[in-house]
Amino acid sequence: MPPFSRLPLAHLLVVVIVVIGAAPQAWGQQLTQSQIDEAMQLQLPTDPAAVIAIVGESSILLGEINPKIEARIQEVVTTAAQEIPKDQIHFARVRMIRGLLAQTIQNRMMRESFLLDQVATQTAEKRREADAKMQAQARQMFFESEVPDLRKKYDAESTAQLDEKLHEEASSLAAREREFIDQMLGHVYLQQKVDRDPPIALSEIHEYYIIHRDDFYNKSRAKWEQITVKFENFANKKTAYDAIWNMGREAFFGGNMQAIAREKSQEPFASDGGVHDWTNQGALASQVLDEQIFSLPTGAMSQIIEDVDAYHIVRVTAREDAGVTPLADVQEDIRQILRGEKIAKAQTEALKEISRRVPVWTLFPEDIPGAKPLPQIAARPFNRQ
Repeated sequence: MPPFSRLPLAHLLVVVIVVIGAAPQAWGQQLTQSQIDEAMQLQLPTDPAAVIAIVGESSILLGEINPKIEARIQEVVTTAAQEIPKDQIHFARVRMIRGLLAQTIQNRMMRESFLLDQVATQTAEKRREADAKMQAQARQMFFESEVPDLRKKYDAESTAQLDEKLHEEASSLAAREREFIDQMLGHVYLQQKVDRDPPIALSEIHEYYIIHRDDFYNKSRAKWEQITVKFENFANKKTAYDAIWNMGREAFFGGNMQAIAREKSQEPFASDGGVHDWTNQGALASQVLDEQIFSLPTGAMSQIIEDVDAYHIVRVTAREDAGVTPLADVQEDIRQILRGEKIAKAQTEALKEISRRVPVWTLFPEDIPGAKPLPQIAARPFNRQ
């Protein structure tokens, strides 16, 4: 069999479609040959009860994530116009498991951290009691808030019917409940650890403005109205000139250039009344129009402008000169940027703290900072399908 990287492009594109999940460090990056080789050599467990990760005192089983992966693969295999080689399917399966497992581990780590905050150094029995209590509260929220929306989405008359419809998509009510609980408790944990409205000092805003001054430089820009006749729509340039002259005269004395544009103009914005929104100087394909729009007095109609393939009349309705936007005009925008940066930094620190508090063992330790390899006795290999 030829090397994976040399298979037909059509097959590789199918793999790209299949790989909806990828290991975190591979997101947005092109796969290397070593990554491909590693995935091709990896043997995965087949038993749904196989443990593929341990997060604190919680295990993640293959059966928690594998159904949706197999359903996605089957969907692509069914709709593909050609047979997909088994080694490519294996490669896609490995990449998807890594991606979904990494997401599941992160959610479970936040849940474990939330539990640790609640029980601190209490006994194992107290921990179980606290865990059971939190799960009961989260389960109640799931059935009160999430299930009604799911029933509406899937047009299910009962939770039993909803479960049946979820099974058709390789999911289940129990799986959705488990995901909801992990995500909700993780969200609560981050809310406690991350200030969603951190204070932003004026000095910080000013410093950001100075450092990023070039980001607030604006080219000269303008808004205008336009009527146009194209030479190709007339027997000769004289008849085209007569048409634009009459249109200009009507607009000048009638005072409604937009109405004339909607009725008679022949440019792409005619249906919008010939109105062109803010456009930077130099952005127009027509150099002669660009020169006129950025030199005419605001509010005045131009003379007839001859272009390469058309005559135009324009009226500039607003224009701003080039320059740096004053700090006062962008202060709130900068505040939002700085707020977002502080929140992101706080979230990163919270996740680092989680990594220090919650031990993780996984089939793919390289995907989770600080994780350790999962003992191989937890999983049984399978033959490639």
